[in-house]
Amino acid sequence: MFDELSEKLEATFARLRGRGVLTPADIKDGLREVRRVLLEADVNFQLTREFVERVEKAASGVTALKAVSPAQQLVKIVYDELVAMLGERKEGLKLSSVPPTIVMMVGLQGSGKTTTAAKLARRLLGEGRPTRLVAADVYRPAAIDQLETLGTQLGVPVYVERDSKDVVRIAKQGIEQARKARDRVVILDTAGRLQIDEEMMRELTKLKDAVHPDEILLVADGMTGQDAVKIAQGFDSALGVTGVVLTKMDGDARGGAALSIYGVLKKPIKYIGVGEKTDALEEFHPDRMASRILQMGDVLTLVEKAQATFDEDEAKKLEKKVRKEGLDLQDFLSAMRQMQKLGPLEGILKMLPGVNTKMLKQANVDPRRIKHLEAIVLSMTPDERHNPGILDGSRRARVAKGSGRPISEVNRLLEQFRDMQKMMKKAGGQGGMRGFPPGMFGGVR
Repeated sequence: MFDELSEKLEATFARLRGRGVLTPADIKDGLREVRRVLLEADVNFQLTREFVERVEKAASGVTALKAVSPAQQLVKIVYDELVAMLGERKEGLKLSSVPPTIVMMVGLQGSGKTTTAAKLARRLLGEGRPTRLVAADVYRPAAIDQLETLGTQLGVPVYVERDSKDVVRIAKQGIEQARKARDRVVILDTAGRLQIDEEMMRELTKLKDAVHPDEILLVADGMTGQDAVKIAQGFDSALGVTGVVLTKMDGDARGGAALSIYGVLKKPIKYIGVGEKTDALEEFHPDRMASRILQMGDVLTLVEKAQATFDEDEAKKLEKKVRKEGLDLQDFLSAMRQMQKLGPLEGILKMLPGVNTKMLKQANVDPRRIKHLEAIVLSMTPDERHNPGILDGSRRARVAKGSGRPISEVNRLLEQFRDMQKMMKKAGGQGGMRGFPPGMFGGVR
């Protein structure tokens, strides 16, 4: 997400930092480069021009600063303007004071609308809000089956009428069922088309007028850049959308849609889809996203993901056991399995301050690395996991053969494990790494 944009912006600021003292001409040259980078990222032309003008105006006095380097101050100004461009503040789902809250999902076919409806239901359920899905897409035959399958997987009830094409009736019946069941939220999965047309908009307007939704969320494919912005404008002019969900953001290295949609529509991005799994839906925080773009890290999101994902009882047991008996490879395996729940390793590392795309490329972070480490540890006997010191040459050769990994990887794991034992011993004496399982970031080079 935003890799290409982040890398180019970082290269621009690195050049400015390297000059030490900045002249007004240096700043002008730097902002010209920022403008080019934003346009290459498919950010709206008018928004880019206004963005650079605001930064240039705010940066007019940074060359005279003594306490903070001018380059650092310029980065801070760009950060503030990026936050404003992305929406200024997080805007969550508006919940009705009288349940159920009705959320109408709209968007074109292929944008990920049905999957996003299920992801949102899962998220709301996890927040303690019983949610019901309503299959209001009566034109795409697979849509109802897909929603039912997802609902069954997530334990979310789905209201379906297979023999009816009356979308308003289906929606009203689904909402009535939700009221009887005291559900807090109803999500309507509406029909899409391959492109915006009058018939679709008429039907959506009719549905909106009949059920008076509290939220109309547009689901847009983030990878389509300015096309997503144009589509959003079309839906907003017809329906008055209240927020946007950008999908497929994990595959968008440029970020043009995310950086343009609020500026054009003045409607907040409420969520972003960052993967295919049903838990891959994140709340959108403009300040945190600006930090990610400028490679400042996003520790708050990482901590929230850890708190939502980790098994707290298991983590406490692990911490207690490590404090009492020390860290062994079985503990290391448990910690790795907890960490895997957070998502791809590269994505986790990018949330740490100071880690940038260039560093990750140099570090050669292989997403299969944890699986390889897991295979090595699982190829050991319980005794060997508990007491790695008994792993002599012949045992290591057997483990390498059993895991299908070269013996050099087995040796490297054991060497890193010894280093981690020392680190954990030291951390234990200083209160430990609270909130994270021991060895959470172990085994990475």
